[in-house]
Amino acid sequence: MATSLHEEDIVHPVLFIGHGSPMNGIEDNEFSKIWAKFGREISKPKAVLVISAHWLTKGTHVTAMENPKTIHDFGGFPQALFEVQYPTKGSPALAQETVQLIHSTKVGLDHDWGLDHGTWTVVRHMYPNADIPVLQLSIDYNKPPHYHYELAKELAALRKKGVLIIGSGNMVHNLGMVAWDKLNQTNYGFDWAIEMNEVFKKAISEGNHKSLIDYEKLNKAAKLAIPTLDHYYPLLYTLALQNSKDELSFFNDKIVGGSLTMTSVKIG
Repeated sequence: MATSLHEEDIVHPVLFIGHGSPMNGIEDNEFSKIWAKFGREISKPKAVLVISAHWLTKGTHVTAMENPKTIHDFGGFPQALFEVQYPTKGSPALAQETVQLIHSTKVGLDHDWGLDHGTWTVVRHMYPNADIPVLQLSIDYNKPPHYHYELAKELAALRKKGVLIIGSGNMVHNLGMVAWDKLNQTNYGFDWAIEMNEVFKKAISEGNHKSLIDYEKLNKAAKLAIPTLDHYYPLLYTLALQNSKDELSFFNDKIVGGSLTMTSVKIG
C-alpha cells in the first residue's frame, strides 16, 4: 500500500505537554497561552498524533475514524466545559500508515474512541480553527515502561512526514495528595514534588532516558510523583523520539496544588 504522507524537508518537533486540569481547555491562562503560541510558531503540521494519559487499553490502538467525537471524560466541572466540541477531522490514511510503521505489536484501528480531554483541551488552543486532522494512539496499560519507549521509536518516520506528535500527561501527578486549598497559589509545591520535578528535568536535559524508564530507582520520592503510570507514559513516548540533532527546552515549568507539575518539554 502506498504511503499517505510524503517526506518533507523539515523534521517536526515533538512535545510533551503537562495538560493538568480539564479547565485549561477553556481558560485563557499562562499554560494555554503557551500552547496557543506553539500553534502559531511551529510549522503547520499535516496532522497531529497524540498519546494521551486518558486512553488506556489492552493492546495498542489508533483512532481511524473520519470524524472523531469530543469526549468529556471527567466529572464535577462547570457545564461550559461539557459543552465544548472540537470538530476536527481524523485521518484514516494516517491511522493505516501508523499501523504499518509499528512492528513490535499489532495495532488495532479504532472507530469508537475519539478525542479525550488529554487531547482536545490542549489542541483546541493550538489549532482553534480545528483545521488539522487529529488522531490518538492508545497506551497498552499491561506493558512496562521500556516496552512503550521502544514502541514509540517506531513512530519516528512520522516526524519527517509533517506529523506533530504530542505526549499529553503530567510528570508529577498525584491527585490523591492535591492541596485543594492551594490551587490558586502560584507555583505551590510540596518539597518532594519540587525535588522530583528537578530530578526529571536533569535526567531529560542529560538525555538519560534509561533512568527515566527505570524511574523507581531515580529517587525515594518517585513513587509519590508517579503513583500510577498513566500520566507518565506519554513522557516516555516523547523522549523516545528525540534524535541527536534535536534541541530541547522546557516550558510551563510550574507546580499546581502541591502535587502536580505542568512542566512540559519541546524536542526539536
